[in-house]
Formats: sequence, structure tokens, C-alpha cells
Amino acid sequence: MLDIELQTISSGYDRKTCWVHPRPGLVPGNPVKVVVTMSRMSLAQGKNDVYYSLHEMRTDDGGKTWSGPVEHVDTLGRRTLEDGTEEAICDFWPMRHAKTGSLLGTGHSAIYVSETDDQPENLAERSTAYSVYDLESRTWMPWKKLQMPDDAKFSNEGAGSTQRVDLPNGEILLPTYCVVPGSAKGVFDRLEVSTVLRCGFDGETLTYIEHGDEFTVPTGRGFSEPSVAVFQGRYYLALRNDDYGAVTSGEDGLHFDEPKLWTFDDGSDLGNYNTQQHWVNMPNALYLVYTRRGANNKHVCHHRVPLFIAQVDTDRLCVIHDTEQILVP
Repeated sequence: MLDIELQTISSGYDRKTCWVHPRPGLVPGNPVKVVVTMSRMSLAQGKNDVYYSLHEMRTDDGGKTWSGPVEHVDTLGRRTLEDGTEEAICDFWPMRHAKTGSLLGTGHSAIYVSETDDQPENLAERSTAYSVYDLESRTWMPWKKLQMPDDAKFSNEGAGSTQRVDLPNGEILLPTYCVVPGSAKGVFDRLEVSTVLRCGFDGETLTYIEHGDEFTVPTGRGFSEPSVAVFQGRYYLALRNDDYGAVTSGEDGLHFDEPKLWTFDDGSDLGNYNTQQHWVNMPNALYLVYTRRGANNKHVCHHRVPLFIAQVDTDRLCVIHDTEQILVP
């Protein structure tokens, strides 16, 4: 079993906003440095996924002490567009890019009607957004958008909350998802398609090279928020659907087998639905982090706590029930 130690690095709740998407980017060293980015989300009644500037917490002593949260309003804050709407970067995930030594964070943009903080019903012009961290000055570069091919299917695309893989040659496998043109009737009524982008990165600019297989299903908003991992030379892709979590694998990180529902190793349903799943890659095992039904959590929205971790049977593409542990209670 894994040795899990839970540490609270920040607390506080003002009943107006809450912290979401806290994710760490690790910088090797002795001791290791860790930069955690996170967003404030509005809790106003009737609002959905309303985000503001990204914040950062940091440790330079391997997690013994933490500084922050520090708001990066100038470089990772909202921008006012010509039509008066505001654009934010959100669903952010920082990760070290070994080839360049950079800490690269990826996410996506979101549009808001500034007076009301409502999202336009078509989620207009959502894009993959990214930024690079300067370790010395402790600041993020002004966020940019990934330039995609001039194709209608990429008109509403973004790598929000997706977990990437960096290849030894410096290229990046970045999962993303697109809204099918004409399918968006509202924030929670649309059809989404997931794929993996192969990108170049020179330490400053992320560039599109190609994309792989496209996956969707006709129910539950399709497949969104994909995350990829590589283990012992094979690539694994986790997919979110409103009704279930799904998984597939492939040989090159771009092309995969037909997705299947997540199950335990006895064939029973994992119980994950309408929620992301993410990977933890250990030297000798691949683990999945997930939520599920059946844990005295009926009172929790989408059963999103506790957070579980368990080893994946990479041959059968299922979760080994006897290895399941609570990661966050």
C-alpha cells in the first residue's frame, strides 16, 4: 500500500468564493521546489465555473513551509475584450518541461459577460491557454493562446484540466477537448470530442503539430477533460463523461483503442461519473486518482469526495480494488 501523508497548505472560506484546481509543478533539486497554482471560483447562486486571476503557492524546502497564495493579476488575470466581455485563463496545470527546464502551465480560456459574470451560451472562442514560469523572479509570463488550424472543429477547443506527457525529444502530448460546432445550446448542453495534440515547445512558445484520434459518444456531453499517461512504453487515456468514466490505451499517445468503462478488477462498475480522473505514475505501477459512488457520500455533489487512489491493471484496463486507498477524506 502507498504511504500517504495529508498536509494542509492553505485554508479559509469566505462563503463567496472557494479555491479550485490546486495543482503542483515540481522543480527538481535538493530540496525540491514546488509551485502550486489555483483559482478562485465564485459561489454566487446561478453562476457556473466563474473564475478570476490565478494564484500561486510555493515551497522551496520540499514542503516544510509554504508562501502565498500570491495573485498574478497582471499576467494570469482577466482581460477585457473589445466587445466588453472578459476573458480568463482557468483549469490550469503546471508541469516541468525537462527538455527546456521550463515550468509550463496549460489550461484554457473562458469568456464572461463582465457586468453579470455569466458565460455566453456558446462558450465563445474557448482556446488552449498557457504560460511559462520564471523561477528567479517568481512570476508567470503573460498567458498566450495556442494557435490551432483554421478548422471549425477547433473553434471551441481547450486543454482545461488535462494531464499531459512530455516526450524525450521535447515534444508534448497535450490532451484537449472540442465542442462540436452547432451543438452548444448552453453551458451544460453540448457535445464534446476529446483528442491528443502533438505540440512543439521551445521554452516560450507552444505550437501545434498534429492531433490524434477523436473520441466522443452521443450521450452525456460526449468525452471531455482527457488525461494521458505513459507507463512502460504504452500510453493510457482517461476520459470524462456525464454518466461514467472511461479509459483506453495505445502505442504512440495519439492513436488508441476503443474506450471502455472504468471497472474494478472483479468487473463491477468503478462508480466514477461526471468527474475527471488523473494519473500517478510510479516506477513499478500506474495509479488512478478518482471519485466514485458508494462511500457514504450521497450528500456530496457528484460524489466528488472522498478522493481515491488505486493501482491500475494496465493489461486489463481496470482498477485493482484491493489497492484502493482514500487520498483525501
